[in-house]
Amino acid sequence: MATLLISDLHLHPGAPAVTEGFLRWLDERARGADALYILGDFFEAWIGDDLLDLGDADPTGTAALAGRVAATLRSLADAGTRLYLMHGNRDFLLGERFARQAGATLLPDPSLVTLGDERVLLMHGDSLCTRDEAYMAFRAQSRDPEWQEQILAMPIPERLELARQLRERSGEANSNKAEDIMDVTPDEVVKAMHEHGVTTMIHGHTHRPAVHDLEVDGHAARRFVLGDWQPGIGWEIEAAPGHDLELRRFDLSS
Repeated sequence: MATLLISDLHLHPGAPAVTEGFLRWLDERARGADALYILGDFFEAWIGDDLLDLGDADPTGTAALAGRVAATLRSLADAGTRLYLMHGNRDFLLGERFARQAGATLLPDPSLVTLGDERVLLMHGDSLCTRDEAYMAFRAQSRDPEWQEQILAMPIPERLELARQLRERSGEANSNKAEDIMDVTPDEVVKAMHEHGVTTMIHGHTHRPAVHDLEVDGHAARRFVLGDWQPGIGWEIEAAPGHDLELRRFDLSS
């Protein structure tokens, strides 16, 4: 049976075509898979699992969307597919409650897994972008448990406004950054692969799907980069017994 890996869906109510395409993909492609890994930025923003309590009363529509997505994932899990969720830079507050509701397991970043006969390092990818010093400072803050506790203690309307402000600031900041600053630092990739003793890495985050050949400790190595999902377009990696890893773009429009 195959294992599938995806990343960077950025699900939100303003992009219904991506949500519908993803739900269709789950039913037509992922059903029957041995495992599904979602490597971060599953949602465009996540202010805490208590958002689910709002249901249709959530003014952003995210709670209703998340409830529908979780129910579909739960159906997949109940049918025998193991589900794993990794935090991204947009949904770092995704918690155990949502994971349980979806029938998924939260996965630390980074994580070592076995795909076929190979040990593979899975990451979201943002921690590799060390040349973006401003983002790395925010990343350190946003992953701090005390900071997260303070944010989650805020009333939901305040958190919604904070999420809106952070997305706005991120867009403005990124528009003024050089392209290479927002990509991974090559030395950081080699360092991570060396530390974990692997020759294959899979990540998302950069929205630059590709397979990169490199060398780690004198051995040939590969870095697979998953693409982001857009209306009509999705990206996956399939790992099947007896076959090499395959990065694939597919049509979500039908």
